[in-house]
Amino acid sequence: MMRRTASPRLGVVLVNYKRADDSIECLESLLRSTIPLRVVVVDNESGDGSLDAIAAWTAGDRPPTAASAAMARHTTPAIAKPQAFARLSAAEAGATDPGALLTLIDAGSNSGFAAGNNIGLRHLLRDPQIDHVWLLNNDTIVEPAAAAALLARLDATDNVGMCGTVVRYYWQPDRVQALNGHVFNLANGTSRGIGTGQLARQPFNPGQVAAQTDFVLGASLAVSRRFVERIGPMDEGYFLYFEEIDWAARNAGEFAIAFAQGAVVYHKEGGSIGSSGVAGERSAMSEYWLTRSRLRFVRLHHPLLLPLHWGVTLVATMLRLVRRQPRKAAAIIRAMLGIAY
Repeated sequence: MMRRTASPRLGVVLVNYKRADDSIECLESLLRSTIPLRVVVVDNESGDGSLDAIAAWTAGDRPPTAASAAMARHTTPAIAKPQAFARLSAAEAGATDPGALLTLIDAGSNSGFAAGNNIGLRHLLRDPQIDHVWLLNNDTIVEPAAAAALLARLDATDNVGMCGTVVRYYWQPDRVQALNGHVFNLANGTSRGIGTGQLARQPFNPGQVAAQTDFVLGASLAVSRRFVERIGPMDEGYFLYFEEIDWAARNAGEFAIAFAQGAVVYHKEGGSIGSSGVAGERSAMSEYWLTRSRLRFVRLHHPLLLPLHWGVTLVATMLRLVRRQPRKAAAIIRAMLGIAY
C-alpha cells in the first residue's frame, strides 16, 4: 500500500461493472497525468473477478490492452509496476482512509451508477486535502494534461460546483461527443450534446459553452467539495441515467458550472448495458432505465409535467412497435408501470 508522497487535491472515481479491461486502460492513462491524483475504483459486484484483474494489473501481471490501436499511445509503453494500492469493502471505505493513492473498493452489491460513485465520493472526501472529485466513466481514457487543466479551471472559477471537459469519441477521436455537457429539453426529457459530431479542431467559445450547459456530461464530471457538502451526493434513486441532470436541477444555479476546455477525454460510450446516443441503437435494458429515470426526474422536479411525459412514453412505445422492436417496447412499458426489468 502506497502512502502519499504528494498531497493530491483532485480525486478520481471510476465505477466498474464487468469491464476490467476498460478500467485498466483508463487507469493506465490516468497514471500519466502531470499532477498527482488519488484514484478510487468501485466495483459494483461484477462477479467476474474484475477487482482481481485490476489487482493483477497493478502487479504487472496483466498488461493493459488498448481497445483501438490508434489510441495505444495513451497507455503504451505501460507505466512501471508494481503500483501499490489498498483494497477495501464498502464498509471499510466509509470508516477508514488508508491514505493510498489507488484504492479498489468492492461495493458488495450493484445498487446502480449513482450508488457506486457515492461510495467513491465518500471515501475520497475523507481526505481533507481533496478539494474536488472527478467522476469518470471507466470506459474513458484521458490526455496526460487533462487532470491539470481540469484542476486549473476549478481553481479559477468562483463558487464552482460542477465542471466538464472536452469529450471526444474513442473510436473517432477527431470528433466531439460533447463540449462540457448537454442542453436539456424538459418537454420531452431528451438532450443534445454541445458540439456533438463536430471536428475536434473546429474552434469554439469556452464561455459560450459554459453558459449553454444545462448539465455536465456524466462521463467526465468534476464536482467541488463545497458542492457535494451543500447539495449532497448523487441521488441513488436513479439506478442509471439522469443522475447528473438531477444534480444540476438540485443545484438550481447556486454553484457555477465551469468548462475545462484544455482537458480532453476519449469515451467509448455505452459498453456495460448497450447505451447509445442514437435511440435506435439502444438496448432494451438501456431503454428501460432511461425511461424509468426520466419519469422519476419529472415526478421529483416537475410533477405538473408528468401527464405530458406519460404521453411521450406511450409515443415512444408505439414507435418501437412500428420499428418491430417488441422487446424495447415492452421494456419501456415496464419502466412506465414501475415493474422491475
